[in-house]
Amino acid sequence: MSTIHWTEGHTHHSARWHSENGSALPRRVVVVDDRTKADEAYRRARQGTGLLWQGDFHNARHLLRAMGRRIDRKRPSANTSQKESFDLHRRAGAHRARVLGRLLVLLDDGYTVALRRAPDVRHACLEAYGPPKGPMVISLRELLGVIGAHQWRLRGIDVPVLGTRIHPHYGVFAPVRGEYVDLVAHTPLPPVTRCSPAGSAAFDLGTGTGVLAAVLARRGIGRVVATDISPRALACAKENAHRLALADRIEVSGPCLFPEDHADLIVCNPPWLPSRPTSPIEQGVYDADSAMLRGFLTGLSAHLRPGGEGWLVLSDLAEHLGLRTRGQLLTAIQAAHLRVVDKIDTKPRHPRSRDATDPLHAARSAEITSLWRLTTTDR
Repeated sequence: MSTIHWTEGHTHHSARWHSENGSALPRRVVVVDDRTKADEAYRRARQGTGLLWQGDFHNARHLLRAMGRRIDRKRPSANTSQKESFDLHRRAGAHRARVLGRLLVLLDDGYTVALRRAPDVRHACLEAYGPPKGPMVISLRELLGVIGAHQWRLRGIDVPVLGTRIHPHYGVFAPVRGEYVDLVAHTPLPPVTRCSPAGSAAFDLGTGTGVLAAVLARRGIGRVVATDISPRALACAKENAHRLALADRIEVSGPCLFPEDHADLIVCNPPWLPSRPTSPIEQGVYDADSAMLRGFLTGLSAHLRPGGEGWLVLSDLAEHLGLRTRGQLLTAIQAAHLRVVDKIDTKPRHPRSRDATDPLHAARSAEITSLWRLTTTDR
């Protein structure tokens, strides 16, 4: 646990430092307020100085946006490969997060923000961080993320195939891209499962919010085991199962990838890009060295019942970005003693696939999301 120190007037203060993405403690902290200009704040933040805000809360948000505009002025050259564009995009994102993450706010004991026009963030922080442990300093950017996650948790996200809403928790990847959910909802179940769905079992590996587990249960699967390595995801999936009145058919287990059991259908929607995540929420998108994908493939045979199938839901965006080839994926499937029964494809529907200003537009516009139906080579 790190402690952050600063001085106001002639008085020295300290508080616990907290960063969800593991940002290092600022080397130096100065107090800033409504008189601080964006150019000055940007310059100090780039130098590594933490800026503890003591002015109006809304003005702090304006300052954060102004600092962001100064970062965004530099645009990469158009004459780059997709792999180079992705690397530049990741480095630019990391730089942006570092600089903007140096505008700080103090949360008093009990998660109150003693700034003019500050919102009541106590409930949101309690959901994200658990019971308070005294005053702590976090980045304003992180606090805004906590507030936004609280609103998403309250409102939920509409999932048409369920006819209801799923409520994500802070730090849990939300099902904002519906095409992968639709693939699991509409792909024909394995023959062994169709014969007796109520007596069959399915696993949802890396369940997140539990949305795919809920889809499988609604399709009539008698027992669904939802796993994840994240305690936040496990709590989120369990809460959503109760909300949907499916707690008697969805068992939330973990932290783990595979449960100690066998199933007729095993579904996995791993992170699609083999790159290192820089924050907990990025673990739903980035997976260093495709660890979860490889874990799913190598462990599938040992957990499938005779006649069962494994469903791998995966985008080919990594292939378009030069991060993984189709040959590497097929080799990994073959090395795990699996064969492809079928592959069902769909095009993405999210707005970024149509945004020509996105630096990764060429790859996103060509992206295909697929459900790979896999079974063992000896069946």
